[in-house]
Amino acid sequence: MTNAILSPNNDPMGTAIRDYHQQGKAARLRVLSSMFEEDEMPVAHLFRTLDKMPPLEQRALGMAQGRVLDVGAGAGCHALALQEQGMEVKAIDISPLSCEVMKKRGIKDVECVNLFDQQLQGKYDTLLLLMNGTGIAGKLSGLPKLLNRLKELLEEGGQILIDSSDLKYIYENEDGSMDIDLNAPYYGEVDYQIVYKNIKGEPFDWLYTDPMLLASVGKQCGLKCQIIEQGEHYDYLAKLTL
Repeated sequence: MTNAILSPNNDPMGTAIRDYHQQGKAARLRVLSSMFEEDEMPVAHLFRTLDKMPPLEQRALGMAQGRVLDVGAGAGCHALALQEQGMEVKAIDISPLSCEVMKKRGIKDVECVNLFDQQLQGKYDTLLLLMNGTGIAGKLSGLPKLLNRLKELLEEGGQILIDSSDLKYIYENEDGSMDIDLNAPYYGEVDYQIVYKNIKGEPFDWLYTDPMLLASVGKQCGLKCQIIEQGEHYDYLAKLTL
């Protein structure tokens, strides 16, 4: 985890977002990993409206209150939905291309800044980290740093709304037993690489956490964790408070 932002010349997702905004369509946005088969992210999904969002995201947006910071806002679908409801929301992302699109889509407060950059200051009533918000931690060892940074930005009485998925289902046998090597790194640590057209992004680490682990690390950081809702695919929405 660094304070860096992406170069516009090496930003596959940001380029896909720009293409879709300009042309109403985009080429394949490929997701590579050493752990899984190649996947594809539908770029249109990044522009979804509130009624097209999964139930957990709808629930999170319904719980947002006060001054909101949307972390890793992408094409701005969550920030835009909140702004349309009359809420004060600041959207941040490390992609300059994505930030330009968000501004053109009408989001009033957009900043291209890394969450861990100390130039990002202020206090927020709601910190919103959706589409597997724990991923920003990279690895399990980075989760305390992520939660402590969010804590710095949290207004007294505020809330962190963050979602993730428990990947244990990948290792589950038909009889319910698990093929998880307890001596290996945490099973929720995944490596990814995003490819769009001829742009191959830098590989990066992404963290999925199970609910008990998030609650445990949150407690170590002085945060109380409440699981708000569980999804149908081992995903969940959590609320962290001081």
